[in-house]
Order: sequence, then structure tokens, then C-alpha cells
Amino acid sequence: MRHGPAVRRRKLGEELRSLRHTTGLTSREAARLLGWHQSKVSRIETGASGVTPRDVTRLLDAYDVDDVHLRSLLEALAGSAGGGGTGWWHAYRGLIPPQYRDFISLESQAGAARTLETSVVPGLLQTAGYARAVTRSSLDGLPPGQLDSLVEVRLARQGVLYAPSPLQLSVVLDEAVLRREVGGPEVMREQLDHLAHAAQLPHVHMQLLPFEAGSYIGLTGPFVIFSFPNISDLDVVVLDHLTSSLYLERREDLEAYSSAFRTMQAHALSPERSLDLIAAVSRGD
Repeated sequence: MRHGPAVRRRKLGEELRSLRHTTGLTSREAARLLGWHQSKVSRIETGASGVTPRDVTRLLDAYDVDDVHLRSLLEALAGSAGGGGTGWWHAYRGLIPPQYRDFISLESQAGAARTLETSVVPGLLQTAGYARAVTRSSLDGLPPGQLDSLVEVRLARQGVLYAPSPLQLSVVLDEAVLRREVGGPEVMREQLDHLAHAAQLPHVHMQLLPFEAGSYIGLTGPFVIFSFPNISDLDVVVLDHLTSSLYLERREDLEAYSSAFRTMQAHALSPERSLDLIAAVSRGD
């Protein structure tokens, strides 16, 4: 099992090695330029150790990388891969487990996400009332203060949909997500209205898999595929379990899940008909 920081350390190392090769430098020459031991460059490139955003900046300077967006992304990647950086979620590190922080950091850096949900509304599309009901039921006995903070985290994550360069989100939802009453009728009405609104955002592509579609390839469980701009081979599939998350990065895994997602999109309702279904469920049809 690979965890988020380990995946990102290795991917970051691969990208830095590729940039070094482009300059024609050997690892020994790069280390000499920076006043480092060659072993430090090697550990960074193999993902054996973390690297600080400051050291990534120095490497990019040495490799004459002037792409501002690429530099920003690699520096942020270093921070979330165990290199000493911080994100807004670190303020909650005493409350949320490491695997959840890993997931949020991936989500915050991704350019696009494809997600299948079979049971609940995805976190990025939940209302406060729905998020509270889901969190309360999944973490029974949680003190009110902690519950409030976890809902706060869930809502803060949604900032990626309203950023200047928002996350491109493609969602396939099982019809059961709409019909499973979470938090009571009023909470569900508000949630369905919110889904209908979110589905009309230009960077959100939402499709519903109706019951009449029968069994389908993703029925066994939800997943998320994160894609990242300007970095080769960084896409990752995340499978959530009760106590941990599994990160899949092998090319064959990515191809299999990407193919499965395309198949489900082909069998799902169009975005327009999906909006009709949301409206029908909201009316009680």
C-alpha cells in the first residue's frame, strides 16, 4: 500500500530527475552546483527522503526552469510530500488523521478530479447540514466541538471549486445517493438543490447512474482519480476504506479506473437528464 506523501515524494523525484536530464547535468554536477553531496540529490530523485520547497526552488533555479506554474506546483508538491510545507488543513492536524490530510493536499493541488460515489454526496458538493449528518453518523459519539471542526474542514475543502483556476470536477453518482435520506427531509431538500446548482458550474460535469442501468463496473465501491497539470505521470487513484486510504499509481491501475469511469459515463444519464432526475427526486417522484 502506498500512502499520499510517499507517492508524491517519488513522483516529485521523478519530475526533478527529468528536469535535470533536460539540462544535461549529472547528479554529481547538480550537487556540486548547490554545494550538496551527490547522495542528497539521489535520495530526492528516488523519493527516499523529503525535500523542502526551498530546496526545490534551488534545484529549479539550477535547471533554468522558468515556467511559473510548474515551479509553483512543484514547490507546493514538496510541501505536501513531507518536505516541511503547510496548507490550511495543517491547522487541523490534531483533529484529522494523516490519511485525510494527505487526501486534502492531493485535492488542493490537482487540476482535475473524476469521482464515482455510490452511497453519499461527494464531500466537495455537500451542504453544511448534510456534512454534519454524515460526519455524526460515521463517527458516533463525537463531541460537538470536534463535529463542528470536521464540518468546517469539509466546507473549507470546497474552496478548490471557487478558486481562480478551479478544480475541473467530473462526477458520476448512483441514484441511491439522491434517494438515501441523510439528516432528514429538510437537509436532503437543501442538498438536492445545492447539487442542482453545482451541476451548472462550468467546471463541474455531473451525471447520474439511474437504477434502471442495472449493475455496473463501479458498483463495488467509490473512487477518485486525481490528475495534475504540467507534471508527467502524476495521476493517482484513491480508494477510501474505513480506517485508511489506498493510493494506486501504476499505469495499469490508472488505465483500468479511467476506463471504468468512461464506461460509467457512457451508461449514465446526460448532464441535462441528470438535472431532471435530481429535480424529480426533490419533488418526491
